[in-house]
Amino acid sequence: MREVTGEEPVMWGPSIIGFGRYHYRYDSGHEGDSALACFSPRKQHLVVYLIGGFADRHASMLARLGRHKIGKGCLYLRSLDDVDLAVLRELVERSVRVRRGVDQTSS
Repeated sequence: MREVTGEEPVMWGPSIIGFGRYHYRYDSGHEGDSALACFSPRKQHLVVYLIGGFADRHASMLARLGRHKIGKGCLYLRSLDDVDLAVLRELVERSVRVRRGVDQTSS
């Protein structure tokens, strides 16, 4: 994530490690700041936070990723040994591009 964002890791709260920062604003008026790329090492899974809707947008990449579970904007990995790191990097890169406004998404 450091290579993808060009940013150093920073703690976002007690358990999330983030790289870079972006500002978001929803149509509802809610806005805030979040990390460009981030993860959380949890007991059962390593959680990688991606853009919402990534599972639909990148289904073919997820099919090549390896062992994982998905949530709305989260990728749950048991171990990095179980996944193709090149595919994981591409998912993170695409998510960062959307957050930087380079690519478009509905989420």
